Amino acid sequence: MADLSGKRVWVSGHRGMVGSALVRRLASENCEVLVADRATLDLRDSGAVRRWVQENRPDVALVSAAKVGGILANDSYPADFIYDNLAISTNIIHSCFEGGVEKLLYLGSSCIYPRLAPQPIPESALLTGPLEPTNEWYAIAKIAGIKLCQAYRKQHGADYISAMPTNLYGPGDNYDLNSSHVMPALIRKMYEAKRSGASSVEVWGSGKPLREFMYVDDLADACIFLTKSYSGYEHVNVGSGQEISIGELALLVAKVVGFEGEIRQDASKPDGTPRKLLDTSKLQGLGWTAKHGLEEGIALAFEAFLSESAAKAA
Repeated sequence: MADLSGKRVWVSGHRGMVGSALVRRLASENCEVLVADRATLDLRDSGAVRRWVQENRPDVALVSAAKVGGILANDSYPADFIYDNLAISTNIIHSCFEGGVEKLLYLGSSCIYPRLAPQPIPESALLTGPLEPTNEWYAIAKIAGIKLCQAYRKQHGADYISAMPTNLYGPGDNYDLNSSHVMPALIRKMYEAKRSGASSVEVWGSGKPLREFMYVDDLADACIFLTKSYSGYEHVNVGSGQEISIGELALLVAKVVGFEGEIRQDASKPDGTPRKLLDTSKLQGLGWTAKHGLEEGIALAFEAFLSESAAKAA
C-alpha cells in the first residue's frame, strides 16, 4: 500500500461530481490537494496544462476531468464530446509524464465497452465489438485515454493506471434535463412532478434496459484504494454489483422522492445499451467493495439535490 500522506495530489475536474467526491475523500489522507478551475486552467490547451504542471509539481494526479452528458447531449454534440475529451486526456497525461508525476489514475467510463458485451462485462471485453452508437464519440475518447496510460507504462515505465466506473450519481450531479444522465433526470422529474401536483411522469424508453449504479463517494473511495494499492497495465472495473431495470429504477426514485402519480414509459425514445453490468471481481479480489446500497444512495443524492437547489435559489 502506497502512502499519500505528505503528497501533492492534483484532482482535475474538482468541481464536477466525481472530482468533488475525490476532494472529500482525500481530506482524510493528510495530503495537499491541488485544484485549478476553468478560469485558471483550460485543460484543452496543451501549453497551459504543461505550464501548470511544471509550476505546481503534483506527485499524484487523479484525472476526473471530462465533458460528460446523457444520450441527447452525446447525439447532439458529437464533435465537442470527442475533441474536448481527447484534448483533456492527452494534455494531462503527457504533461504529467513530462512533469515527473509519480502516480496517475485515469477515470474512464463503462461506455467504453461494446454495445453487446458479455454480461457481467469483464475488463477483457474492451475493443471486442461495436460501441453503443448513442455515445461512441465519448467512448472513443475514453478508450484513447486508457491506451495512453498503457502506452506510457509500456514505453516509459510510468505508474499510470485506469479505473472504469459504472453509472454514477450523487452530490454535484448534473440535473439539466437536456444533458443529464438517467438518475439525476429521474430525481428532478419526480421532485418537480410531486411539487407541481402532476398526475404522471414520462420516462424515456421502454423501461426494460438493465443498469448498474454507484454512489459517487463509493467511487472516490475505490479510486483512492486503487491509487494506493494497484499498479498494473490493465484497467480496473469499479461498480456496485447491483443492477436494476430503468422501469424499476423510476419506481424506486419515485418512492424515495415521494411522488405517487403514474409513471409512463415513452417507448418511441431510445433505450441505449440493453444491459450494462460490470464484472468487478478483479477489484473485489484486491479487497474493495461498495458501501452504499441503491435506495440509501438515492436518498443521499436526493438530499444533496434539495440542498444544491436551495443554494442556487438563495
